[in-house]
Amino acid sequence: MHNRRVTIPAPRPSATVVLLRDGDAGLELYMQRRAAPIPNGGLWVFPGGRIDPGDADPALDASWTGPSPAVWAGRLDATVDEARGAVAAACRETLEEAGVLLADRPLAPGRVAAARSALLAGQALGEVLTALGAGVDTGLLRYWAYWVTPVGEPRRYATRSFLAALPEGVGVAPHEAEADQERWLTPAAAAADQAMEMLPPTRCTVRELAAFPTVAAALAAAVDRPAGPILPVIEGDDVILPWGERMPRPLNRRYT
Repeated sequence: MHNRRVTIPAPRPSATVVLLRDGDAGLELYMQRRAAPIPNGGLWVFPGGRIDPGDADPALDASWTGPSPAVWAGRLDATVDEARGAVAAACRETLEEAGVLLADRPLAPGRVAAARSALLAGQALGEVLTALGAGVDTGLLRYWAYWVTPVGEPRRYATRSFLAALPEGVGVAPHEAEADQERWLTPAAAAADQAMEMLPPTRCTVRELAAFPTVAAALAAAVDRPAGPILPVIEGDDVILPWGERMPRPLNRRYT
């Protein structure tokens, strides 16, 4: 009788950004529903995705303002390359999936749209920024949380989550191939709406943000917020969070 070696997939580094704005009812956040053909279709998410190798390219530093990759490394408890990759991916994914560039200067909407198209066509972030003659302002981001997919799932991610205020005068535009719905809503409304299917990290995030009345309050709370890895475990149809809370896994979904 032979023992079969079980390979546990390593979590893939990823990043996500919660865009925030002040609305009539208080703090609002931006969410998208994944389109059905792609993984986790039907789930409500924040803009985000995997960290690409090019996101850690030191050449990006030439188009980088705000805290340096070394400073971010201290905040994220990561290497400089890991920190650069996470922050650059957060900026890149926000542009790709929401049409919002966290830029270091005002830019005409048409130029931002062209930059987004170039990214979606496969051009590297650094090349896009060079062509724009603009950089990303990483000072617009605040680190919020670090979630790792439980062992036992076939697709695993180590996701660093950031907050960012929607730049003044900028509108969002979802990537239609990846999102079939979008909403701005208060965190309390998002947390309470069980018809909006979310993975546990997403629902925990909206629930946490419900404590803040304004964008400024949420960003201030993120400055010194502990953000060590959160690694839930799977037990049957439940996700058990490190503090003992049980949350249901979305029906027929993988925790990815």
